[in-house]
Amino acid sequence: MIFDGSGIPLFTPRRHDEAPAMSAAEDGRTFMTPHHQHAQAALAVLATIKHSDTDLEQILQQVATLAQQTIPGAGEVSITLVPERSPYTAAFTGDLALQLDEWQYRLHGGPCLQAAADADVVVIPDTTAEKRWPQWAARAASAGAGSVLSVGLTIDDSVSGALNTYGRRPHAFPDAAADIARYVAVALANAHLYYRATELAEGLSTAMTTRAVIEQAKGIVMAERHCSPDEAFALLPKISQVSNRKLRDVAADIVARVQRHTPPTGR
Repeated sequence: MIFDGSGIPLFTPRRHDEAPAMSAAEDGRTFMTPHHQHAQAALAVLATIKHSDTDLEQILQQVATLAQQTIPGAGEVSITLVPERSPYTAAFTGDLALQLDEWQYRLHGGPCLQAAADADVVVIPDTTAEKRWPQWAARAASAGAGSVLSVGLTIDDSVSGALNTYGRRPHAFPDAAADIARYVAVALANAHLYYRATELAEGLSTAMTTRAVIEQAKGIVMAERHCSPDEAFALLPKISQVSNRKLRDVAADIVARVQRHTPPTGR
């Protein structure tokens, strides 16, 4: 269930086995399909994001999480940004999405990079049958991604990007999924309207640095709790929410705590 800033539930994310449409009532009234209801609910959640109270990194993570909860068929979600330098993943909901993105960057090709370059929608219905990027698609299928939906984003003249949704099975996305993904992507445009170009550039640089610290903290949590990468990654935002502190500050504290108790090499 997704809540607004006051804790009031806005809607319960659609189950993947939920019926795809509602029929019109006998009295002639027309009802929206569940897909469109979830799209409107997603926009309502996006409207509650206060740019003045958060930074770009947190907004992107909120968008990724919202996409995972609202796009039918979504398994994992990531946001690729392509500034003038190399592309990178600015937000992701799990290690699978990050891994699939970074394989594309290494191979210099894939659905998210194509969507970002064309500012268009790229769909892979079945990764085992994909011919455009066969090497990447084979890795994706082996890793557990059966289908892909990437929606290109135009941030500004110097930054493009894509909202990437990875389905766990082939043909995971119904026809309405791309439309809902476009609705969710509106948050990125809103973020750009709020942040001036210089602030955006600073935020992107900070996000790249922060991700390295978060990855270090995740490794520490995995070692201490003997848990999986996804479990460790899920724990960090929970600590952030409970303590009302930024995710990067929580991660930095975890890393600093370990460094304080680690003797220098050679002792």
